[in-house]
Amino acid sequence: MARIDWSDYACSGLYDELVSEGRVPREAAGELCRYLASLTAEEVGELKTAAEVAIQVMGITFTVYSDGNMIDRAWPFDIVPRIIPLSEWQRVEAGLKQRVHALNLFIDDLYHDQRIIKDGVFPAELLEQSVNFRQQCVGISPPHGIWAHICGSDLVRDKDGTIYVLEDNLRIPSGVSYMLENRNVMKRVMPEMFETGRIMPVDDYPSQLYDMLSAMSPRPGEVPSIAIMTPGIYNSAYFEHAYLAQQMGVDLVEGSDLIVGSDDCVYMRTIDGLKRVDVIYRRVDDLFIDPEAFNPESMLGVPGLMRAWRAGNVALCNAPGAGVADDKVVYAFVPKIIKYYLGEEPIVPNVPSYLCMYEEDRRYVLDNLDKLVVKPANESGGYGMLVGPHSTAEQRADFAERIKADPRNYMAQPTLMLSAAPTLCPEGIEPRHVDLRPFILSSGTDTYVTTGGLTRVALVKGSLVVNSSQGGGSKDTWIVDTEGA
Repeated sequence: MARIDWSDYACSGLYDELVSEGRVPREAAGELCRYLASLTAEEVGELKTAAEVAIQVMGITFTVYSDGNMIDRAWPFDIVPRIIPLSEWQRVEAGLKQRVHALNLFIDDLYHDQRIIKDGVFPAELLEQSVNFRQQCVGISPPHGIWAHICGSDLVRDKDGTIYVLEDNLRIPSGVSYMLENRNVMKRVMPEMFETGRIMPVDDYPSQLYDMLSAMSPRPGEVPSIAIMTPGIYNSAYFEHAYLAQQMGVDLVEGSDLIVGSDDCVYMRTIDGLKRVDVIYRRVDDLFIDPEAFNPESMLGVPGLMRAWRAGNVALCNAPGAGVADDKVVYAFVPKIIKYYLGEEPIVPNVPSYLCMYEEDRRYVLDNLDKLVVKPANESGGYGMLVGPHSTAEQRADFAERIKADPRNYMAQPTLMLSAAPTLCPEGIEPRHVDLRPFILSSGTDTYVTTGGLTRVALVKGSLVVNSSQGGGSKDTWIVDTEGA
């Protein structure tokens, strides 16, 4: 492992999260850069090894479906954190709160009066062709009008330093456990860096999540019975399900552990008999949560669960149907959604987008496939998209046919030069592209945003794909107070 020498570090043409042009550390990163530069090559290697050992000891794993073996892998982690000054983060936090508030109003409207469609702000045909609109949810009013209780919004920074929202994850956003464990690893590896109190904490997330879930209970005034509903041990995010259940001190259940009684209440099977459940943090997709209401062949769900929810006897977080706003085509309308419901301009902007459902946009996309990133409306994890500059002529021809066959299902964006962060590589310190997924909790009376989030890093040189399922890794994210403590 080489020594970290900032005079050799080059990040031309990109916004670097730690080092400005001229290889000068940014104000919030100065202390870290000086610390890393003071280490010998042997000490750098020891830090990397210590992090790898901590990850193994702590059992931090993830599963990649595509390799066919379903084997848990150690979480890929880089010891050089990504740093954002607190003053900048406060603006981002306000923008995320604004966004989630508007999206919850939007979802509630779609399942009730659909005013936004009647007023011509949102196209009716988009809703008609939405694969995530659930007819079974029409007319239901969840507590406080909140449908998306837990949101993970992906942020990127362009080469000019502008932070954009790349997409919203309102169905079953994952990754928060890795954010928390990344911090735990860093505290073991670099404890001295946390002594100043300048690095904002993230470890209150489990208690904030518990409080939000409790606020949804249909039996206020009593200690709620909360359960996390998991598809089981073979799910790629099972580590997270088990981790959050343990951190909050709540039950981790599968669909077979639950039953809906004749009173339309949900009960958990225990060795002492049936126990009523008030709140379910479900990590199972809509179509599998209730074979009575959705897929009759589902073995993951609970027959009658939707009936219990509709009756107001159990809270489901996130609510079924919230995914109607978790659509990369709907995403393009979020600035208008914010303006319509809140009368405000977006604090954090969208990436400029082209919707293939519109003929002019479609013609532009088809003519510029080599320059754009093309995404299907409802894929996630980095799957199913075309990164034009890195694509082959054959891939572009294939996507052109897909777009022509189903234009509503595709949108495109300029290929942003994602910001980079110094990353420890075998040859030394090198820039790698990063994004950021903060997590937002909404109870209707309060909104909480994590101080930072999960920074994902493209470990492959030049790659823009940061997803762990596609070979990406992660970093701890430090929100640093440059004025306090």
